[in-house]
Amino acid sequence: MDLLRSLPIGLYLEKPITWLHQLDPRVKLIWLMTFLAAPLLANPWWRLGIVGILILLTLLTAIPLRVWRQQMGWLFFLAVVVLILTSFTPDGLAVNSQPRIPDSDLSLPPASDYQYVLFQGKLLNRSPLVVTRRSLELGVRVSTLIFTLIYSTNLYLLTTAPEEITSGLDRLMTPLRRFKLPVTEIVLTLTLSLRFIPLVLEEVQNLIRSIRTRAINWQKLGIKRSLQIWLMVVEKLLENLLLRAEQIATAMDVRGFTSPNEHQVQWNQLRFRQRDWFALGALIPFWCARAIWGGMS
Repeated sequence: MDLLRSLPIGLYLEKPITWLHQLDPRVKLIWLMTFLAAPLLANPWWRLGIVGILILLTLLTAIPLRVWRQQMGWLFFLAVVVLILTSFTPDGLAVNSQPRIPDSDLSLPPASDYQYVLFQGKLLNRSPLVVTRRSLELGVRVSTLIFTLIYSTNLYLLTTAPEEITSGLDRLMTPLRRFKLPVTEIVLTLTLSLRFIPLVLEEVQNLIRSIRTRAINWQKLGIKRSLQIWLMVVEKLLENLLLRAEQIATAMDVRGFTSPNEHQVQWNQLRFRQRDWFALGALIPFWCARAIWGGMS
């Protein structure tokens, strides 16, 4: 069991280097904020369109199949499950409608073929299953929001190195230095956090392997002893993580990093290129389409 390969969520893909890797991290961050903000107060069709754009972007980026299949597969399955469960959940409008015209005067043709209840059935001849327009719309909203929120962020982390992320944030947060905000400390903390994720996965992986090699018979132990063992594992995990953090702090202290004034942090030199300006220009038709077709009716 290799968590660094079976669970590559939030890890940087070093090879192959795609055209999305070569974009400026500030441009990718702006597009990430766009994908996170565009579904707000949007209709279901626009939300589904954003999901389609993310999938199309993944295919056009030519990311290896083994990578995005592991990341998109379970997330797509989760979104579908949420869509089904939410669609069959009661919509909260338990109001019986009554026609305003008496039954004897219903000789006029109906104004439209509008149907609020889209599907109605029974589960094992007992529990009724009803899908209404409201429940289906709510299911689309929740499922697409989960997919967009997780996958757009993961795609950004997949194609952007931690140093590039911190460098882009440092450049974008430069105006905040006038308000005496510790921008360098914030960016450095984010860099260490991103670098600490593989260490956490490695520690979890080592502990799981150590438990498997001991061939523990969990059925004979019972619930109480099993919980005691897992509490010991969690305690050991926290101890190892704190030890790693202390080692990182000691290494930084030895290298003389006590404050930005004494140890200047040099990030990557960023500059916009032609493809970056093209990616920024694509935001204009995107938000125009959002204003025209993406609003709620």
